[in-house]
Amino acid sequence: MTPTPTTPSLRFAEACERLQSFIERDTRTLLGIIGPPGAGKSTLSLRLQSLFPEQSQIVPMDGFHLANAELARLGRAARKGAPDTFDSYGYVSLLKRLRTQAADETVYAPEFRREMEEPIAGAIPIFAHAKLLIAEGNYLALDQSGWSQVAPLLDEIWYVEVPEALRLQRLVARHMQFGRSQQAAEDWVQSTDEPNARLIASTLGRVQFKVLVD
Repeated sequence: MTPTPTTPSLRFAEACERLQSFIERDTRTLLGIIGPPGAGKSTLSLRLQSLFPEQSQIVPMDGFHLANAELARLGRAARKGAPDTFDSYGYVSLLKRLRTQAADETVYAPEFRREMEEPIAGAIPIFAHAKLLIAEGNYLALDQSGWSQVAPLLDEIWYVEVPEALRLQRLVARHMQFGRSQQAAEDWVQSTDEPNARLIASTLGRVQFKVLVD
């Protein structure tokens, strides 16, 4: 899962400078943040958004998780987090709305609540004055099904790179925090998270920069 060496890298300070250039544009910028499970996508997105809190917002992909009842109906509950356990076309529709958002329009996005393991509709208001929108999620560069329509709607996509041992440690800890035993957490990481991580790493050809996080 090592990213291709031909992908340019940004340190955090360089990423901040690039963000400043986005804010200075006359038009809205949509920046995608991707990375394997446990890489710290959400943490990085929050750090970046906090630099320009009045002019930027986060638009997470995770709000488009299918509900647990629907995953059970489809027989995909054991693979929750895989590409086909999200409403990819719904996320595309949201990004299209945000590309053409009127000055007097508030667009509402769903939010995934980890304590419930369910998405909540209409939980995130996206305001028209936001110059920078940070689209954060696993599959923004994936070239299959509805996901293939996401990358063309984004101005840039950044891949979060983190030491592998730290990433796996975070993943196990996250699963344990939300109720799994250590063994169950480790099993889920190997059976579900890691196949997804390999798939995400395979999308680096559609990424403009890696962001190095330690």
